[in-house]
Amino acid sequence: MKFIEKKPIGKLFSEFCKLNTFDSMEQAVEYFAVFGGTDFQINPKYSLETTIENYVLNKYKYLRNDVNMLVTGKDEFSSILTGLALGDRRTNSAFRRANVEFDEGISLVDELCKLNILKLEKSLQSMSNLEDQYTVSEKLLFNIPFVRFWFAFISPIFKGIRDGNYEEFEKLFQNRKAEFTETIFEQLSHELVKFNLKDDSIYSIGRYWDDDIDIDLLCTTKKGVAIAGSCKYTNSKVKKSELNNLKQKCKDAKINVDTFMLFSKSGFSSELKSQKGENLKLFTVKSLKSLI
Repeated sequence: MKFIEKKPIGKLFSEFCKLNTFDSMEQAVEYFAVFGGTDFQINPKYSLETTIENYVLNKYKYLRNDVNMLVTGKDEFSSILTGLALGDRRTNSAFRRANVEFDEGISLVDELCKLNILKLEKSLQSMSNLEDQYTVSEKLLFNIPFVRFWFAFISPIFKGIRDGNYEEFEKLFQNRKAEFTETIFEQLSHELVKFNLKDDSIYSIGRYWDDDIDIDLLCTTKKGVAIAGSCKYTNSKVKKSELNNLKQKCKDAKINVDTFMLFSKSGFSSELKSQKGENLKLFTVKSLKSLI
């Protein structure tokens, strides 16, 4: 297996979909969340779980060497990456999970960023008009989806997998699959915003978080348009309550927004679709096809 050199997540997704033919964008996203950033050529006619068993679990001993070479085999790196892979992506949370002190953790993160394994992300607090602002913990993103999958589901329970017992993996993956895939869907939604704003170049794009509020997407354009978004990767249609919730978050964070964007795996309620217009944009997982 080879890892693809560092590229934007949208470019990785486009190349992955050109390398492998999928029946739907939903299928493409779920396979990309696992195999993205590698040169795997997979057969999507098999279920994702069967594909993982054939391409990863059954070949654990070989893939372990490839991953170890990528992350230089440092045990401390594995602890940090495992803490990040299924956590809330905050540096402080990952350090607690890895049981390392803050200074040591930051040093390890710096090394992992230099290796292009991770990238740091700061909250877009500059868009907030709150008077009493404080610095919040940075978050981290994996540059290669497969590496995140490995440290979420393979590395923490490697002994059973090594010995050919996949029961623990199957249980863990089924319990966390939707939550795990949502992060990739959110990243791809950011890429979709960039694609759809070709006529008004982006000044900044990212996320907002503090101790109480999380906003999946915030963006400002060079024409001064402020955008806020929410991403939901669930089997239920997104309802108007999600828009109301997003508006309330922006109000609480004192962020002035011109346009709201909602991204959904399963579509939107009729009530919400009736409000679609200049100030409300709705995108489904099918919309990601424009990235290919």
